Amino acid sequence: MSKQEKINSFDPNGLGDANNNIYGLPFTTDEAEVIIIPVPWEVTVSYSAGTALGPQSIFNASYQVDLFDPIIKDAWKIGIAMEPASDDIASKSESLRRKAEKYITLLEEGQSPESNQNMEEIRKTVNAECLKMNNWVKTKSLNFLDQNKIVALLGGDHSTPLGLMQALAEKHNSFAVLQIDAHADLRDAYEGFEFSHASIMFNALKISQITKLVQVGIRDYCQAEYEIIQNSNNRIVTFFDRDIKNKQYNGVTWASICNDIIAQLPNDIYLSFDIDGLDPKLCPNTGTPVAGGFEFEQILLLIEKIVDSGKCIIAFDINEVAPGGDEWDANVGARLLYRIANMVAKSNNRV
Repeated sequence: MSKQEKINSFDPNGLGDANNNIYGLPFTTDEAEVIIIPVPWEVTVSYSAGTALGPQSIFNASYQVDLFDPIIKDAWKIGIAMEPASDDIASKSESLRRKAEKYITLLEEGQSPESNQNMEEIRKTVNAECLKMNNWVKTKSLNFLDQNKIVALLGGDHSTPLGLMQALAEKHNSFAVLQIDAHADLRDAYEGFEFSHASIMFNALKISQITKLVQVGIRDYCQAEYEIIQNSNNRIVTFFDRDIKNKQYNGVTWASICNDIIAQLPNDIYLSFDIDGLDPKLCPNTGTPVAGGFEFEQILLLIEKIVDSGKCIIAFDINEVAPGGDEWDANVGARLLYRIANMVAKSNNRV
């Protein structure tokens, strides 16, 4: 059956069909415009674990999402499909996480890899395996980019999208990263792990094609990260959560602040979304929640305004969704993923 035949026979008002792909949509990765690569990886998380379960939990919760999009007519026809999660990636993450936990516990007790050979072996192993994961993501991403697909990565912790950014650097001469996050993620090999979730933007800035990093909602960061921002010669522009809130408390609208953010962005944009950028009531089980943050519709308005400005979101990721005792976190993640995927498709003229 062709994609058009599937569209003609599909009922977008019906129950989500668990025999289909994500959101109950009938499309394969060959037919879909937006391809989701799940990366169930959380080796270097430094507070609470659980994000490796994020991709599957979002997939499971997606059947509860109604397909009507108030912004894009018949958005479901674009086609979204999620790749099967890699059992190998998931099992490696689980085994390496146990080693990393031992390492972090010893680190917190005052020991160091310089004086503890076992710690040094764990550090080297974790760094080597995280590099392999990055290369796996890059290869996967390039495969779909070569097919002219829009690629979305679904973590997992926030270390996971580096390979996607590296792949995009082979397709684009320059682009900016728009980071929505509670954390700056500019640590240099946090806890000794080169590819820590807390180091994703530090590592991303090693990619020369990334000409700018625009951070939004940052509210938990260290002195060294602040100095990196201050000394970046405007390569990093940070809209701190405190500054955003102070402006709003003094009468500046969120729409106006969105315009200020958009003014800092070039035409081509990669969106990197750590779910902890939201108010923790929307993601209570995420790995490193921080008080403050955004409402659901605030972020969607920002993305909508970016798309309406004519700029192009070339790819995106959503990370750090961790399921709790119910589906709340996954439900929020699934709804965000659907709405963002639709708007990104629109920005790429796929609607």
